[in-house]
Parts: sequence; C-alpha cells; structure tokens
Amino acid sequence: MMFHVQHGCVLGKLTTEPARDRADLLAPPVVEALATWSVDDVLVAPIDPDLADTAAFCAAYDVGMEESANCVVVAGKREGVTRYAACVILATTRADVNGVVRRMLDVRKASFAPMAEAVELTGMEYGGITPIGLPAEWPVLVDSRVAATARVIIGSGIRGSKIELPGAALADLPGAQIVEDLAKAAPAA
Repeated sequence: MMFHVQHGCVLGKLTTEPARDRADLLAPPVVEALATWSVDDVLVAPIDPDLADTAAFCAAYDVGMEESANCVVVAGKREGVTRYAACVILATTRADVNGVVRRMLDVRKASFAPMAEAVELTGMEYGGITPIGLPAEWPVLVDSRVAATARVIIGSGIRGSKIELPGAALADLPGAQIVEDLAKAAPAA
C-alpha cells in the first residue's frame, strides 16, 4: 500500500516532519523498523514528555481522542509459555483483553503486560510504546476503527514525541491483523 508523504503538517498544535529524518525523536527499534517499512507517510512531532499520557496529550495539543491511538502490550500463558500481542486501539475505546484478545492469543487468561516487562521486551519507554518496531514474533492487533481513521497519532517509542500516519498504514506492519471489535467503547468519564 502506498501513501502520499506529507511534509510539515500540522494536526492540532503538533508540527510534524518526516519521521525518517528525525531519529532523535524515535526509540531505536522504531528507527530500525522505519528503515525497511514500505510506508513512507510517517511523520513525527516533538512533545513535552510530561504530557505523553493520552488525555493530557490530547488536551494540551488539541488532538481529538478519536484521532489518538494507544498501543498496549497484552500477555497470556499457554503450556507455561508466555504469549504476547500488541493491541492498537483508539483512545475512545478499551481493548477487549479477556474476550477478543484472549481468544486470539489462545490463552485461558490475558492481561496487560507488567510495565517493566513491556519496556524491556520492546526497547521502548512506557507511555510511548508503538506498534512500529515490536518483536517480530508478536501479533499486532489493530482495531478496525484505528485502520479506518484518516490520520492517527500513536507513540514513537519515547515519551518526548508522537507519530502521525494514516490509520490504514498500520495494516502493513509485520504481523498486523485488522480486527473488528478488538475494543469496546470506553465508559463515559
């Protein structure tokens, strides 16, 4: 799938530039993955790392929660072996961890991976984990609502920046699967 590269775009209060030109704003596994990924329309913008958490980020940078996606690492055990998956969901939703995700991992019980484990296994900062550059053996489960979003904001592997790209581009990630109803609407705050 080919996407038109946009340069110097502004979404909300973010000023983006091509991610491949700003390795300083990406975690090392993300830099490595972008070097071989066929999608060119990947932008990055610096942010205040103290505002990396989704709600604070969206409020500070005028980005809609429906344009912001989270990548969560889920784990479950089967026959003594831990199985991992990354779930990419819109900020307006919550991953169906013990329904859809558990069945897709083929485990009895699934839960969010502990923070230290997720950070160690991904080589990324907690609060900045992104589906780009994850371990090759992990499935990347992308909620269909994310894939249907024209431009989506995701983590960059660090807390000091965010990536912007077409939601549909996430289907081109290694191990990616678009999943209907991977997430459920989040309860109203």
